Amino acid sequence: MYIDRINTLMASDILSWKYDKPYDFYNNEFSPEAVSEMLEDSYFGVFDTGKRLVGFFCLGLAAQVPNDEYVYSKQYIDIGIGMRPEYTGQGNGVSFLGFILSYISKTYGNTPKRLTVAKFNLRAIRLYEQFSFHRESEFVKGTIAFVTMIQENDSFSEPG
Repeated sequence: MYIDRINTLMASDILSWKYDKPYDFYNNEFSPEAVSEMLEDSYFGVFDTGKRLVGFFCLGLAAQVPNDEYVYSKQYIDIGIGMRPEYTGQGNGVSFLGFILSYISKTYGNTPKRLTVAKFNLRAIRLYEQFSFHRESEFVKGTIAFVTMIQENDSFSEPG
Protein backbone atom coordinates (compact mmCIF):
# COMPACT_ATOMS: atom_id res chain seq x y z
CA MET A 1 0.00 0.00 0.00
CA TYR A 2 0.99 3.62 -0.37
CA ILE A 3 -0.32 7.06 0.56
CA ASP A 4 -0.82 10.18 -1.54
CA ARG A 5 -2.52 13.54 -1.08
CA ILE A 6 -6.17 13.68 -2.12
CA ASN A 7 -6.85 15.31 -5.49
CA THR A 8 -10.18 16.36 -7.04
CA LEU A 9 -10.72 13.01 -8.79
CA MET A 10 -10.04 11.03 -5.59
CA ALA A 11 -12.29 13.32 -3.53
CA SER A 12 -15.13 12.89 -6.03
CA ASP A 13 -14.66 9.11 -5.92
CA ILE A 14 -14.72 9.01 -2.09
CA LEU A 15 -17.80 11.24 -1.91
CA SER A 16 -19.66 8.79 -4.18
CA TRP A 17 -19.08 5.76 -1.93
CA LYS A 18 -22.30 4.23 -0.61
CA TYR A 19 -22.39 1.93 2.41
CA ASP A 20 -25.09 -0.59 3.35
CA LYS A 21 -27.22 -0.05 6.46
CA PRO A 22 -26.45 0.69 9.24
CA TYR A 23 -23.17 2.07 7.89
CA ASP A 24 -25.02 4.30 5.42
CA PHE A 25 -24.60 6.88 8.18
CA TYR A 26 -21.13 7.36 6.65
CA ASN A 27 -22.45 8.13 3.15
CA ASN A 28 -21.49 11.59 1.93
CA GLU A 29 -23.18 14.04 -0.35
CA PHE A 30 -21.16 15.34 -3.27
CA SER A 31 -20.76 19.11 -3.26
CA PRO A 32 -18.04 21.56 -4.27
CA GLU A 33 -17.62 22.38 -0.56
CA ALA A 34 -17.09 18.72 0.34
CA VAL A 35 -14.48 18.37 -2.41
CA SER A 36 -12.74 21.56 -1.23
CA GLU A 37 -12.58 20.24 2.34
CA MET A 38 -10.96 17.02 1.17
CA LEU A 39 -8.36 18.93 -0.84
CA GLU A 40 -7.00 20.48 2.33
CA ASP A 41 -3.67 19.20 3.61
CA SER A 42 -5.21 16.90 6.21
CA TYR A 43 -6.71 14.31 3.79
CA PHE A 44 -4.74 11.41 2.32
CA GLY A 45 -5.66 8.57 -0.04
CA VAL A 46 -4.58 4.97 0.64
CA PHE A 47 -3.84 2.87 -2.44
CA ASP A 48 -3.16 -0.80 -3.04
CA THR A 49 -0.28 -2.07 -5.14
CA GLY A 50 -2.53 -1.89 -8.21
CA LYS A 51 -2.91 1.88 -7.64
CA ARG A 52 -6.59 1.48 -6.69
CA LEU A 53 -7.91 3.90 -4.07
CA VAL A 54 -8.94 1.59 -1.20
CA GLY A 55 -9.53 4.21 1.46
CA PHE A 56 -8.55 7.49 2.99
CA PHE A 57 -7.70 9.10 6.27
CA CYS A 58 -7.74 12.62 7.64
CA LEU A 59 -5.95 14.20 10.55
CA GLY A 60 -6.57 16.98 13.03
CA LEU A 61 -9.70 19.11 13.00
CA ALA A 62 -11.09 17.28 9.94
CA ALA A 63 -11.21 14.06 12.02
CA GLN A 64 -13.17 15.61 14.89
CA VAL A 65 -16.96 15.53 15.22
CA PRO A 66 -18.19 19.04 16.10
CA ASN A 67 -20.43 18.89 19.16
CA ASP A 68 -21.48 20.79 22.29
CA GLU A 69 -20.51 18.14 24.88
CA TYR A 70 -16.96 16.90 24.31
CA VAL A 71 -13.97 19.21 24.14
CA TYR A 72 -11.14 17.89 21.97
CA SER A 73 -7.86 18.49 23.79
CA LYS A 74 -4.79 19.27 21.72
CA GLN A 75 -2.59 16.59 23.28
CA TYR A 76 -3.77 13.99 20.73
CA ILE A 77 -3.58 13.74 16.98
CA ASP A 78 -7.10 13.04 15.73
CA ILE A 79 -7.52 10.42 13.02
CA GLY A 80 -10.52 9.78 10.79
CA ILE A 81 -10.55 6.82 8.41
CA GLY A 82 -12.75 5.52 5.65
CA MET A 83 -12.49 2.39 3.54
CA ARG A 84 -14.04 1.77 0.14
CA PRO A 85 -17.36 0.02 0.89
CA GLU A 86 -16.61 -3.18 -1.02
CA TYR A 87 -13.54 -3.78 1.18
CA THR A 88 -15.33 -3.40 4.52
CA GLY A 89 -16.42 -6.31 6.71
CA GLN A 90 -13.93 -8.72 5.10
CA GLY A 91 -11.02 -8.56 7.53
CA ASN A 92 -9.16 -5.84 5.60
CA GLY A 93 -9.29 -3.38 8.49
CA VAL A 94 -6.24 -4.71 10.33
CA SER A 95 -3.80 -4.19 7.46
CA PHE A 96 -5.51 -0.92 6.43
CA LEU A 97 -5.45 0.68 9.88
CA GLY A 98 -2.02 -0.78 10.66
CA PHE A 99 -0.61 0.85 7.54
CA ILE A 100 -2.17 4.22 8.40
CA LEU A 101 -0.96 4.11 12.02
CA SER A 102 2.54 3.19 10.87
CA TYR A 103 2.58 6.19 8.51
CA ILE A 104 1.32 8.51 11.26
CA SER A 105 3.93 7.22 13.71
CA LYS A 106 6.74 7.71 11.20
CA THR A 107 5.48 11.22 10.40
CA TYR A 108 4.45 12.48 13.85
CA GLY A 109 6.43 10.31 16.27
CA ASN A 110 4.96 9.15 19.55
CA THR A 111 2.11 11.66 19.69
CA PRO A 112 -0.91 10.01 21.37
CA LYS A 113 -3.74 9.31 18.92
CA ARG A 114 -7.52 9.70 19.13
CA LEU A 115 -10.38 8.37 17.00
CA THR A 116 -14.05 9.34 17.17
CA VAL A 117 -16.47 6.64 16.07
CA ALA A 118 -20.24 6.22 16.02
CA LYS A 119 -21.12 4.05 19.03
CA PHE A 120 -23.19 1.65 16.92
CA ASN A 121 -20.12 0.83 14.80
CA LEU A 122 -18.98 -2.12 16.90
CA ARG A 123 -17.00 -3.51 13.98
CA ALA A 124 -14.75 -0.42 13.94
CA ILE A 125 -14.54 -0.25 17.74
CA ARG A 126 -13.31 -3.87 17.88
CA LEU A 127 -10.71 -3.05 15.24
CA TYR A 128 -9.47 0.01 17.14
CA GLU A 129 -9.25 -2.01 20.37
CA GLN A 130 -6.95 -4.47 18.57
CA PHE A 131 -4.53 -1.54 18.16
CA SER A 132 -4.62 -0.62 21.87
CA PHE A 133 -7.17 2.18 21.55
CA HIS A 134 -9.45 2.39 24.56
CA ARG A 135 -12.67 4.25 25.18
CA GLU A 136 -12.14 7.68 26.64
CA SER A 137 -15.51 9.43 26.47
CA GLU A 138 -18.94 9.46 24.85
CA PHE A 139 -21.11 12.26 23.53
CA VAL A 140 -24.26 12.67 21.46
CA LYS A 141 -24.61 14.81 18.37
CA GLY A 142 -28.15 14.95 17.07
CA THR A 143 -29.45 11.40 17.42
CA ILE A 144 -26.08 9.65 17.11
CA ALA A 145 -23.91 8.64 20.09
CA PHE A 146 -20.17 8.83 19.51
CA VAL A 147 -17.22 7.30 21.35
CA THR A 148 -13.78 8.86 21.53
CA MET A 149 -11.00 6.30 21.72
CA ILE A 150 -7.39 7.03 22.56
CA GLN A 151 -4.08 5.27 22.08
CA GLU A 152 -1.70 6.67 24.67
CA ASN A 153 1.57 5.61 23.12
CA ASP A 154 3.12 4.17 20.03
CA SER A 155 3.80 0.71 21.45
CA PHE A 156 1.15 -1.09 19.38
CA SER A 157 2.05 -3.95 17.13
CA GLU A 158 -0.11 -5.04 14.27
CA PRO A 159 -2.52 -7.76 15.47
CA GLY A 160 -1.79 -11.22 14.16
